[in-house]
Amino acid sequence: MVSEHLKNKLNLAARALAKGGFVHAYGHCSIRLSDKEFIVCAAKPMGLIKNDKPVKVKVDGELPEGVLGEVRIHQAIYKNRPDVNSICRTMPANVMALSALGVTAKPRHGFGTYFWPEIPLWPDVQLIRTPEQANGIANMLGTGKAIIMQGNGLITAGEDIEKAVVWTWYAEDTARVELEYLKTGFSRPTIDKVNSAQRATEKGMIIERMWQYMTAGIE
Repeated sequence: MVSEHLKNKLNLAARALAKGGFVHAYGHCSIRLSDKEFIVCAAKPMGLIKNDKPVKVKVDGELPEGVLGEVRIHQAIYKNRPDVNSICRTMPANVMALSALGVTAKPRHGFGTYFWPEIPLWPDVQLIRTPEQANGIANMLGTGKAIIMQGNGLITAGEDIEKAVVWTWYAEDTARVELEYLKTGFSRPTIDKVNSAQRATEKGMIIERMWQYMTAGIE
């Protein structure tokens, strides 16, 4: 039995991602229940999710009927990463545009430092429909917070749903800055490893305030 608290938080995250413009008709998010199971949001446009019942999915095994095929990515990441308790799969506009060029953003401003040295790029535009593809993405993600699929969107992984949602905002802003940087024609060094590690803090209610911002006004 999934608690009302977890159901409501998952559905709130789905609506927050839609409100922020990170998803449209497509996208999904999930919360781990245990090392064997997780819940994924209803298979519908995330902005339309309200009191919908999430679906339980096993980390190992076939997807339940009606669950979207790319939820295999969630299975593979949860299997690889015991520290990950939530995953968001989104299609932010700037991330999509930059990935179509075959590149991902570098750490050029504060939010970019959370993904030092850069978010890895899965170089395939095909939808993820097989365990082999999903495992490849999970392996490329490694211990990182995010991975981008070329021309196909973003995956973020967090210790909780709040972080997975916030990493989505950070990744999109990092892509926005990179696209603006490319327009200038300048060549400047990125923020180095030491400064990135110092800047990428989670103290000072950094995550909590962005979560509040993203969920404000959602009924």
